[in-house]
Amino acid sequence: MLNSMKKIVLSLLSILLFSTSMMGAKRMHPVQYYNDWVVRLADSQMQHDPLLWMADGVKQPKWDYTQGLMAKAMLQAYQRTGTTKYLDYVQEFADYFIDKEGNIRTYKMADYNIDRVNGGTFLYTMNDIHSEERYQKAIDRLFSQLIGQPRVTEGGFWHKKIYTHQMWLDGIYMGEPFYARYASEHELKPEEVRVGDYQGTVRFGFDDILLQFEVVDRHTYDPKTGLNYHGWDESREQQWANKETGCSPNFWGRAMGWYLMAMVDVLDYMPKDHPGYKKILAMLKRSAKNIQKYQDPKTHLWYQVLDKPGEKGNYQETTCSAMFCYVFAKAANRGYLPKKYFLEAERIFDGIVSEKLKKDEKGYWDLVDCCSVAGLGGKPYRSGTYEYYINERIGSNDPKGVGPLMFAALELGK
Repeated sequence: MLNSMKKIVLSLLSILLFSTSMMGAKRMHPVQYYNDWVVRLADSQMQHDPLLWMADGVKQPKWDYTQGLMAKAMLQAYQRTGTTKYLDYVQEFADYFIDKEGNIRTYKMADYNIDRVNGGTFLYTMNDIHSEERYQKAIDRLFSQLIGQPRVTEGGFWHKKIYTHQMWLDGIYMGEPFYARYASEHELKPEEVRVGDYQGTVRFGFDDILLQFEVVDRHTYDPKTGLNYHGWDESREQQWANKETGCSPNFWGRAMGWYLMAMVDVLDYMPKDHPGYKKILAMLKRSAKNIQKYQDPKTHLWYQVLDKPGEKGNYQETTCSAMFCYVFAKAANRGYLPKKYFLEAERIFDGIVSEKLKKDEKGYWDLVDCCSVAGLGGKPYRSGTYEYYINERIGSNDPKGVGPLMFAALELGK
């Protein structure tokens, strides 16, 4: 009860501080403008994918992060608007995948695919709305994957069991926000583990969450550009890995987007007196400043390969732009970044509306120019070269763009 009251007081204080900080700063649009966009995007999502599991062009139901991301966005739309069809949309999805014992249909823990953990982040909100034992059981099951997730020598999570010795920026978002919420609600104890390349004691909880950021940042950060490479292979065995650093060769927009989203979402739960709070906040401030160097000055959007905006074939990519929009708006709302980032988020949102949202003949909205998928290694082999990134399939209404854009509208509409 005391913790709940403390959170309420802190939230009210945060709102008051933000309102005070925004005095004298002229907004581009009224609050209702952004809340109207929440509804437009949510309604369009339901039109494009009548069942939530269909998101991302899926042909058969499967438990994955893209559907989980969309579920989280739709639940927040329900909480903002009170429109029950958004809740029903997610409820149907949850009912299909989660049985009364908390078992998750199609989920295989033995794959140790960290993407699958992120698929369950929306279950926290479902449990907040309708507390059910099955949701908590499913959450516990997903957290148990993190206990056994293979790790590199320094303790960072492998991206997947099949991607040995590798950390990707994507994986920080896939694991850490879920982990942070769990750590905020449970007392976790150190354990001796032997997983992947790592053997030793893991201080599960916020110490371990900080470790994930520190390991990946130490190895992927490039001081020349101020950006982080997409992936790092500790073994240097992959064709895409630099033989000296182990890094992949390019700076992919959405990888940086995932990375910054992980920062702002984890800071929601990281105790302010924990060393990780200041360290992750410093990473966020550094990254937010540095990505602006590569932002298009006219549209305020970013490119598929961040540091090569003038190169042949590069294009202004929507999902990473939506992610950065969300990060700037939320970070300003929370006081993680100065208020100027909120105003910049408005400009980014306008750029997406004018350049990347197209109304169809039925009055719904298509979000265009979304990189459908990109990765490293695998079959067929993904080399991480510039040519690889610009030639990956481009699609519309990708949940990796629609979800973050809804998050951005929700933050701008506060």
